[in-house]
Amino acid sequence: MSNIIGVDIGAKGALALLSAAGDLFEVADMPILRDGPANRPNVNAPLLSAIVYRWQASKAFVEFVAARPKEGPTGAFAFGRSKGVIEGVCAAVGLPVAFLTPSAWKREVGIPPGKDGAKDAARSEAIRRWPSKAEFFARVKDDGRAEAALIATAGLLREGRDNGR
Repeated sequence: MSNIIGVDIGAKGALALLSAAGDLFEVADMPILRDGPANRPNVNAPLLSAIVYRWQASKAFVEFVAARPKEGPTGAFAFGRSKGVIEGVCAAVGLPVAFLTPSAWKREVGIPPGKDGAKDAARSEAIRRWPSKAEFFARVKDDGRAEAALIATAGLLREGRDNGR
C-alpha cells in the first residue's frame, strides 16, 4: 500500500496524507465555498478532486457520518451531501474508500469517547504523534486536520490488524 488519505467530513473538516507507515506528509482544510442556499457552506467537488488527484493515494479512510440527534433536516442533508461529494470524487479518481465511525476511530487511536474536550484531545494526540508537524494543528480551528490525520491512522491500525490474522 502506498500513501493513504484520512478525511474528516464537513464544512470544518479536513484531509490528511499519510504514508503506509503512518508518517504525516500534508494536511488540507476541506475545500468549502459558501455557494449553497442561504449562503451555507458546501464541499466543492472540483477543488476537492484537485487535492485527491494530486496526492495520488491508494486508499481513503473517511469518517462515517449520519444524522445526529436533535439535528434538523438541513444539517442532516448537508452532511449527507458532503459524504456524497467525497465518495464521488474518490470514485472518479479510482480511490477505494473505507468508512470508520467516530467511536471506532477514536477508540483505535486512544481518544476518549464523548464530545467534551474531544476536539482538543484530537489536536493533542496529533501533536504527540507528529511533533515535527505540530504547526498543522496549532489553532483551535485545526481540529478537523487532527481528526483527519487520526482517522487515517485508525484505518492503518485496523487494516494492519486485519491483515495480520
